[in-house]
Amino acid sequence: MPDAHEDKPIDVRIGRHELVVRQRYEAVSICNDILIGLWFVVGSVMFFSPAWSTTGTWLFLIGSVQMLVRPVIRLSRLVHVRRVRSRSGVGPAAHDTSWDF
Repeated sequence: MPDAHEDKPIDVRIGRHELVVRQRYEAVSICNDILIGLWFVVGSVMFFSPAWSTTGTWLFLIGSVQMLVRPVIRLSRLVHVRRVRSRSGVGPAAHDTSWDF
């Protein structure tokens, strides 16, 4: 009979350091997502008035550019966790040079 827990991934491999790094990047990512939502909501409301439509367009542009920041945050987190792993001498990064996304 298969174990019910064998499909659940374990993220914490090297202890507290990796957990702290992941939590910090998660907080940055959440703040970024909130700002994206605000830009688009405020920009949408501004489209109701012709006098504010140019400003609303700029907010949509800012929100769109900020959406490009999302993968940069994720990639930064992966690189940072990789460095923490290699410095600690624990985990896959300490033993090989391949990227394991």
